[in-house]
Amino acid sequence: MKKESEYFLDKEYDTIVYGRDDVNFKDFECCTFNNCNFSACTFLAVTFIDCVFNDCIFSEAKINYVAFRTVSFNRCAIKEVNFAMCDKLIFEVHFKDCILDFSKFYTLKIKGTTFTNCSLVAVDFMATDLTSVLFDNCDLYRSEFDKAIANKADFKTSFNYTIDPSKTKLKKAIFSLREVKGLLFKHDVLVS
Repeated sequence: MKKESEYFLDKEYDTIVYGRDDVNFKDFECCTFNNCNFSACTFLAVTFIDCVFNDCIFSEAKINYVAFRTVSFNRCAIKEVNFAMCDKLIFEVHFKDCILDFSKFYTLKIKGTTFTNCSLVAVDFMATDLTSVLFDNCDLYRSEFDKAIANKADFKTSFNYTIDPSKTKLKKAIFSLREVKGLLFKHDVLVS
């Protein structure tokens, strides 16, 4: 027997520490979450539509069965989260001033996503469609882009990336001259 989802519209949630199953089988639309902690959650059949998360913690949360449809994360800690198993239908997320270190976007289509002032250390973007993604002032140290499609992606203000152009599609991608060394690493060329 399938469990019926609960629906919440235009609600605001402040300083809640969610337990393992607290948000399961719930749909949230136009909701705002402030200073909430989701790190203990194992999400099941959860949908967020046009929601905003401010100063929330998702680190190590199990988000395998979540739909993110036009969702913004501001100043959130989202370390070691695997987005790869999220619902892919209308998947749209935007991150500002977030820490996403060691998270995974493996094989997702995240066209047009914006990462602004984010720490993206060792993030898995392998085989991800990054078409027209904006990486604005992001630290991409040790992030993996193998087999990704990064056409028209904007890396101009970001830093610490190493991307192999022979393994990543980069047509019309934008880079700064200062950080171009991140495209030449495999050739053992020094740029000063």
